[in-house]
Amino acid sequence: MVRYGRRKIGRSFIHMRYFVLETRLLSYYKRKPQHKMPKLPIKSLHIDGNCRVEDRGLKMHHGHMLYVLCVYNKREKHQRITMAAFNIQEALIWKEKIEMVIDQQQGVVASDGNLAHSSSQQKVSLENGRKSSFSDHESLYSHEEEEEEEDNQRSLMRRTTIGNGPPESLYDWTRENDLGISNQGSLRIFEELQDVDYLARSCSRAMKAVGVVEASCEAIFQLVMSMDTTRYEWDCSFQYGSLVEEVDGHTAILYHRLQLDWFSMFVWPRDLCYVRYWRRNDDGSYVVLFQSREHPNCGPQPGFVRAQIESGGFNISPLKSRNGRIRTQVQHLMQIDLKGWGVGYLPSFQQHCLLHMLNSVAGLREWFSQSDENLILPRIPVMANMAPPVSSKKGRTTQDNTMQTGLQMDQSRQSTMLDEESDEDEDQIPESEQETSTHGHDAPVKLSVLDEEDSDQIDVSGFSGNLRRDDRDNTRDCWRMSDGNNFRVRSKTFIYDKSKVIPAGKPLMKLVAVDWFKDMKRMDHVARRKGCAVQVAAEKGLFALAVNLQVPGTTNYSMVFYFVTKKLIPNSLLQRFVDGDDEFRNSRFKLIPSVPKGSWIVRQSVGSTPCLLGKAVDITYIRGPNYLEIDVDIGSSTVANGVLGLVCGVITTLVVDMAFLVQGNTYEELPERLIGAVRVSHIELKSAIVPVLGD
Repeated sequence: MVRYGRRKIGRSFIHMRYFVLETRLLSYYKRKPQHKMPKLPIKSLHIDGNCRVEDRGLKMHHGHMLYVLCVYNKREKHQRITMAAFNIQEALIWKEKIEMVIDQQQGVVASDGNLAHSSSQQKVSLENGRKSSFSDHESLYSHEEEEEEEDNQRSLMRRTTIGNGPPESLYDWTRENDLGISNQGSLRIFEELQDVDYLARSCSRAMKAVGVVEASCEAIFQLVMSMDTTRYEWDCSFQYGSLVEEVDGHTAILYHRLQLDWFSMFVWPRDLCYVRYWRRNDDGSYVVLFQSREHPNCGPQPGFVRAQIESGGFNISPLKSRNGRIRTQVQHLMQIDLKGWGVGYLPSFQQHCLLHMLNSVAGLREWFSQSDENLILPRIPVMANMAPPVSSKKGRTTQDNTMQTGLQMDQSRQSTMLDEESDEDEDQIPESEQETSTHGHDAPVKLSVLDEEDSDQIDVSGFSGNLRRDDRDNTRDCWRMSDGNNFRVRSKTFIYDKSKVIPAGKPLMKLVAVDWFKDMKRMDHVARRKGCAVQVAAEKGLFALAVNLQVPGTTNYSMVFYFVTKKLIPNSLLQRFVDGDDEFRNSRFKLIPSVPKGSWIVRQSVGSTPCLLGKAVDITYIRGPNYLEIDVDIGSSTVANGVLGLVCGVITTLVVDMAFLVQGNTYEELPERLIGAVRVSHIELKSAIVPVLGD
């Protein structure tokens, strides 16, 4: 499990810890305790009938969601342990087991004669105490309630689920027995019969899609809560989503862009800002509710029409298994006003878009029928401030930068995670103060984002290479900057869950030129060539990194990529790579290849698996006063030579993406960031030139 907390400076942390639940004790250790050499736990909590297990709901940490539980003694509330899991099923198992121990301790007290209620009364009291929702509201009773409970009803069973339900004005459609909905098709799409007078003419009738998915409620719930690129695979109406504000563990404000694909040349795209509330019922079902809500950090966006969700969400309910297969019923209801001048006069537009959104139920069914993944780690990028722009042109640029750097803000928003060896488990603010300090730390984030955006301000005039740049599609014998969002890199929690995240985000350095050389001998140290991009960068006071991919053969070829940045950030992973020794560099320099266009056999041969080049081929590093050149001898590997034999024969038919990065191995070095990424299209061997290299 995970130890979750928040430090005195307000930044969250998580530690992997080994938890042990005994008859009357909950403890956790740095590692699994050994019977031969027992060690003292980091912290222990004595469990008796006064203990409670409080569900804290979902908490965000570096874009990932954690399911948080708090075990505490209601008489001495400073005695508590907060634990979390990336998987809600693990959290539920621990919650159930701890509650079982508490029940046993209450039974022990009853057998000693201190309690008056029978076991059957305890069971009734337990069932009455467990309401139908998980909630993140604090389980802090009033002083009078505590006195009454302790003096008059010491046997009253704990309330394992606490809260007053969804926020006010958030309509819970799942509690209605008869919604007046009729069947409209074989896909089990239902539509509300009556019109509602108080809603705008442009607002649709409520529609609901119902389907059966062969997966557990928990797996479906985690997928539904995800707002990263995993959602593309099952929700065809999803374009982009991020977190605006985390209200509490069960309520959040989200921003969502819709992909509706209905005469996109004439109809503006739609976006949403809405509150999402979720709960888990006692029968194991999950309810997720949506309703539009205004937020100061999520104003209207240029080029988008803000749609309005009147009510909507998911109801995920378990069914009896059939032929040994887990089955779950998924209901998705939506009532939305798409706004815009023509919506009220084009019923087909409203109908098309609503069905497009409800088809996500069918997408869930297909996703689970074809996927081998049993664990989905829900992830929501944290959103930058989306206050209304000053002017439309400037605002559009601001919005573009916001979306590109949203992931980086998410990644740097919280503190660096500590390793398992850390002794700082208890260096944190009290639990009661954590909620109030969650949203006051945006200023340092902006500084890091400014550092990341330095490459946008680099003057690229004067840089040139003999391979031309062309940003148009379907062009030949050229290069262009590849979108970093196309590559998978290690996430902040990779050490814990081996998860990778898309998009990789904006590169650390800017690609300014590409050279395509040939010669009868191998071309080393190309940075000494007069007038090359490395020397131009030196004149501009910039730092350059040149990656020289050397292709052997009767004629030797070299493709050289030049990346520049204003400066290296001291003590950053990139700076340590540049100034480190060759052993460190070889253990960290990584290439992520991809062939988006080409023959099937070439795409399968090249693949898209990251490769540590220093462990696969011979690399020579040349450190100059303001540059680092990396000469990669692809011919030194038999396997790479075999792949080259395939690629060179059909190189003119290929579009190849390459991303270069320094591998992150520790928590401080994660998430990984790209040095740079490039796309080369349909390269012609005859376009290579013979360079004139200096001494």
